[in-house]
Order: sequence, then C-alpha cells, then structure tokens
Amino acid sequence: MKLSRLFSTLRSEMGHLDQEEVYRMKKYEIMYIVNASLEDAAREKVMNALHANITENGGSIDSVDEWGVKEFAYEIKHMKKGYYVVINATANNEGIHEFERKARINHNVVRFMVVKTQDEE
Repeated sequence: MKLSRLFSTLRSEMGHLDQEEVYRMKKYEIMYIVNASLEDAAREKVMNALHANITENGGSIDSVDEWGVKEFAYEIKHMKKGYYVVINATANNEGIHEFERKARINHNVVRFMVVKTQDEE
C-alpha cells in the first residue's frame, strides 16, 4: 500500500513539473532559410507569419538579423541560393512547437534550426 502511494505521488509531481516546463519561457536562437526567389513583400509576409507563431503564444522576438541571400554549399530542393534569417527569441514550448510545425508546412521555408541558448532558472 505504501508503494502504490509513493508511485502516485511521484506521478503527480512529475506531471506537475512537466506542465510547468511547458509554460516556462526560455531563450532560443532560430535560423531559417527562405526561398531566395521570393519578392521582398512575399518574403516579409513569410517572415512575419513565422515570427507571429512565437508572439501569439506569449513569447517575444528579441532581435532579427537578416543575413540576406547566400549561396548553398550544395543544392537543396533544386535551389542554389537562400535568404538567411537569424532571430533571438524568448518563448515557451508551445510557441516553439508551433513555429516548427508551420516552418515544416511552409514550402517557402527551405530549412530551419532551433537552438535553446539559455534556460531561465
């Protein structure tokens, strides 16, 4: 009987910690490559839509660094160039998961990478 109580307590505590983890804001560096053949207005629309995924889930975009058009080391999706963007953001897991989901779906996003830079304590 004591053992079952211990397991139920551990399960509830672990579940509670996982729930807190979802809502905790963390710092991320996100790099993504947009199709270089897009016009400026279309590229801005794609970028704003991606950034909105973070801000609509309670996060913030701390900085945006547009590297511009760079040539790839190898061909990706029959493209030789891409428009590189690096952002620093503060977001929770929901915002990052939504960003990743939308970036995978959007055919104008060639590649993306999300790196957690700091875990706020």
